[in-house]
Order: sequence, then C-alpha cells, then structure tokens
Amino acid sequence: MKKVILCILFICSCLQITAENYPYRSDYLWLTVPDHADWLYKTGEKAKVEVTFCKYGIPQDVEVGYEIGQDMLPATASGKVMLKNGRATIDMGTMKKPGFLDLRMKAFVGDKTYEHHVKVGFSPELLTPYTKNPADFDAFWQKNLEEARKEVKSEKLIVKSEKVEKYITDDTDCYLLKIKTDQRHSIYGYLTKPKAAGKYPVVLCPPGAGIKTIKEPMRNIYYAKNGFIRLEMEIHGLNPEMTDEQFKEITSAFDYENGYLTNGLDDKDNYYMKHVYVACVRAIDYLTSLSEWDGRNVFVQGGSQGGALSLITAGLDPRVTACVANHPALSDMAGYAEAGRTGGYPHFNRINKMLTTEKVETMAYYDVVNFARRITCPVYLTWGYNDNVCPPTTSYIVWNLITAPKEPLITPVNEHWTTADTNYNQMIWLKKHLK
Repeated sequence: MKKVILCILFICSCLQITAENYPYRSDYLWLTVPDHADWLYKTGEKAKVEVTFCKYGIPQDVEVGYEIGQDMLPATASGKVMLKNGRATIDMGTMKKPGFLDLRMKAFVGDKTYEHHVKVGFSPELLTPYTKNPADFDAFWQKNLEEARKEVKSEKLIVKSEKVEKYITDDTDCYLLKIKTDQRHSIYGYLTKPKAAGKYPVVLCPPGAGIKTIKEPMRNIYYAKNGFIRLEMEIHGLNPEMTDEQFKEITSAFDYENGYLTNGLDDKDNYYMKHVYVACVRAIDYLTSLSEWDGRNVFVQGGSQGGALSLITAGLDPRVTACVANHPALSDMAGYAEAGRTGGYPHFNRINKMLTTEKVETMAYYDVVNFARRITCPVYLTWGYNDNVCPPTTSYIVWNLITAPKEPLITPVNEHWTTADTNYNQMIWLKKHLK
C-alpha cells in the first residue's frame, strides 16, 4: 500500500520546474508517506509523515527544516530534523476544524536547498464555502444570456470559419472559428470533428488561465477519432494563430499576469468574466446548431480555469449532459476574507484591496460554488492534494456542494497537473455517459 501512495518529487536546483514537467529528472528525490494511506484524517487525529531524501536513490543523512501551516496560509509551527539512514518521521499535529495542513520542507545539501511539500486533509467532506448565494443569482444570469442572444442571433454566431490544414488528418477535420458571442465580444476556437458523415456528441473545452494561444489541438485529436465534435476555445477574442510574442505583449498591458481576473471586479455588471461565462453558453449554442450534432449529448471538459468554466457552463446551461473538470479555479475566491480560511485561485488575498465589500459581493455571482449548487448532470471531478494553484480545500468545497450524480478521481500526490492517461480516461468516461 505504501508503494501506491509514495509521493515522489524530483527537484532540479538549476531549473524552474513547471507543473506540466513534473516529475523532472534530478539526482535527488523526496519520498513522503503519511501514516494514513489515503492522506485523510478526522479532525482531532494526529498526522505523521515519514520523510526520506535520496541521492541517486540512496537515502541521505541531511538536515531538513520544515514548516507546518494551513493550506495556502502562513506557517504556524516550524522545526528541524536530522535524517537518520535518510529517514525521519515528522508529527504534523492536527486540525480542530475541517481543512488541510501543509508540511513544507527544505533539505540543505552544501550550498543548495531542495524543497518539497505534502498536504494531508482533516474531515474535508465537511468543508463548506465562505461565498454566499445571491438571491438574484439566477435572474442575473438569465438576463445576461437573454441579452446576448437578442444582440446576436444563433444564425449569426459564426464570423469566420476556415480549415486549418496543419491539424487535418486522414479521418479528422479541423477548423479555426471566430464566434461572435454578444454585441461587443467574440471568441476563437479550433473545431475538430470526424470526416465521416454522421451524427456526433459535442464537447466544449474552455481554456486554463492566461492570455495565450490555444494549446496544440492535436493533443486531443483522439476525441475526433473516437467520434466527438470538440471545440477548444479561448476567452479573450484573440486569434490563436498569433505569435507567442504578441500574446506576451498583450499580457503585459495588465498590471500582472492574468490581471483580467480583477478587471471590473467592483461591479457585477462590468466584471470582465461576465462575457466569458456568456461566451461559454454561446459556444454551446453554436455546437448544438451543427447539423452533425447527435441532438442529445453536450459535454464540457477542462482543467484549472477551464475546469471552473466547465462547471460554470454545466450550472448555467441545462443542455449540458455531462461535465469533466480538473482542479477547478475560481472556487470560493473570497474565502480569504475570513481570517484563517483558505480561498481559491486567483488568490485575491495577495493583491492589495481585492477583498473589499464591493468586490466580494461581485465574486459571489462568478464563483464556481454557486454554479456547482445548480448542476444537474453527471460530474467527474479530479483534484490533487499538493496543488498550490487550485488548493484541495476549495476543490473539496466544490465537490461537497454538487448534488448531481458525481464521481471523483482524487490523486493526493498531484500538484497542478494531470497525466495524459488521466485525460484520455476522461474521454472514456464521457463515452460511457452517452445518451
């Protein structure tokens, strides 16, 4: 059992490692084994973690400094331990309230420091949101969707549609689309579909956070090869064929990376993400207008911000028949407004004057938790405990609020990533939910 739950991290001291490259090649590795196989404890129970630090797979006797703090919050305890035969056990203590504790470690080898962390949960099934459910939530979104549809009729959604030869295979087609979602806004997307005549389910794939191109469409060509029509969309109205440099220049126009997530936050009617949420539903309008649609199956699938937008679309649009989401962002965003509480990405506590009364009120209309309450279709939700982008605390909060049929894939070792196998199996899950 221990082998199953070994948390293996490779840390390269000279490179900044992204989540998508994890685990990375390194001479050093950490092994961390909580004394509960599922990394979960009841409130009041003590958690202990066996720690091993290796070089070339050989345990090393080094000093490890550590801090212990609540998920995404400052440390409340610290200490040092000398590994004996490369091993030591660290007592993480407990929590009186539901949540996650994070053991943050540093190994000191010569003039270099190697870091690692591991999170364990305490009765997370009891976690509840800080975010309130506005009384006029449904009316607000109904009004905005009606206005968008009135401004741009379904038959006028497509502004541009052109084949993209570099992404076409013997049995699949790919189109670059520009979709006008309301009077002011448009989105781009790559549409992939089988060449063979027939009727097919449709899949909307919203993007992760950032002002960037749509990830290589060929990564997910297996959807079209398995009989799906798939639309990978962006949210900013920017042609994905632009260069990386052009995207960087646009990003720099904001105060900080992904600064669009703060744009207009003082007023729910002017918040940047309003047109994004509307655009997701309008993309469904387009997909369900296709003559090749099977007339029954409408799926949404994404990770991080894309996971949030998938859940949001499922909560907004009753046509969605199944939803797959990985580690959703935009979840209980205002949580930090309460002392000692963990909030979700984009972690507004790190930005000055982002948790004012007005902004918190706006967040409630855009927070995943309030859309999760309204989902009626089956949901497949994936999250990892070691995630410091979309923390497990807020993923559990979302999970706990979903009353529709649901299935979890909990991967304690994962940070902000999923494997290619996990992503492929999500497509298989969708196939099992075809009507």
